[in-house]
Amino acid sequence: MPAWKISDVSSDNVETPNPKSVVGQATDVPLVNALVPTPSTLPVPLRKPQRGKLRRGLIALLTLAVLGASGGVLYWHFRPASLPSGIVWSNGRLEAQEIDIDAKFPERVARLLVDEGDIVQPGQVVALMDTRDVEASLKKAEAQVQQAQRSLDEANADVAQQQTQVVFAQQEFDRTSALVTRGFATYEELDQRRQTLNAARDGLNAANDRVDEAARALDASTHDVELYKVNIADDTLVSPTLGRIQYRISNVGEVLPAGGKVFTMLDFTDVYMDLYLPTADAGRSRFGSDARIVLDAYPNFAIPAHVTFIATQAQFTPKAVETKEERDKLMFRVKLRVDQDFLRPRAALVRTGLPGVGYVRVDPRIAWPAALHGPVSQ
Repeated sequence: MPAWKISDVSSDNVETPNPKSVVGQATDVPLVNALVPTPSTLPVPLRKPQRGKLRRGLIALLTLAVLGASGGVLYWHFRPASLPSGIVWSNGRLEAQEIDIDAKFPERVARLLVDEGDIVQPGQVVALMDTRDVEASLKKAEAQVQQAQRSLDEANADVAQQQTQVVFAQQEFDRTSALVTRGFATYEELDQRRQTLNAARDGLNAANDRVDEAARALDASTHDVELYKVNIADDTLVSPTLGRIQYRISNVGEVLPAGGKVFTMLDFTDVYMDLYLPTADAGRSRFGSDARIVLDAYPNFAIPAHVTFIATQAQFTPKAVETKEERDKLMFRVKLRVDQDFLRPRAALVRTGLPGVGYVRVDPRIAWPAALHGPVSQ
């Protein structure tokens, strides 16, 4: 509590209090109204420290330290191991070949049997199109086949009849010829038998032609039936290979044009990574060269692969691709395809779009390092 001095109070401003009230009645008359604190005894307010700025500074320093430590850990965790001169590397992303499952004819989608994310096997039915119109045409073609078959049967019967007439005409001609030589028949009768025989032969030739015509009509009708059956089979959309349904583009009830997309699937038999190598590295790469792929998600899992494509012309590196030498602007695209023997039992584990590092052994005499020798058990 500050010290108060009675002598410092100006008599011009404050009346002199009664001594009794000051001394004897200190609790009855408040001294605050009569006493004025001296400047030397005034309380000095303490300045609060700027704790907010200090706290924010400490948080910023801690954040930078954490980020630096995290970056260092990630770098040492994912950095490529020390490689011999016969192995080159670059960054890329795991991809799979996309296949569109389309409608062959302009028809309506009747049923969808799979959905996005489902794994499909080769030949598995994934969708059915509305084939009622094609089935009606098939029934018509089958009826035409039956009609053509009856026409062919009639033509064959006519041939048999004409053959009988030819045989009979030939016999008549032979007998008449014998009688003419003996003088028991005239040459006029012989000429009549000859004409009858020639007419029977012409009739047989015409009957054979009708048989050929009926057979061709039957073949045409049969081919129509086969065509409609093929169209109906094509309206049953199946998976061409092992893969996963990536997108469902059409829904049940939609009328699609010819070539309208129903699904887009990923081909698990063609999983690859595209690398962009500088001239020195790409020039030493060869088709079929042994390669390895290490994904960031599985840094201890080396995926066996081989080179299946090398660009013949240099190109600008896409912005989405990082390279170990940013100053190299012209790069060559190299495709690493995952080996089928490794991929087949692990098809369900394929995840496209995962970043990683691809390694190419440009010198077959160089052995793979232990970390890249082969797949490690999960």
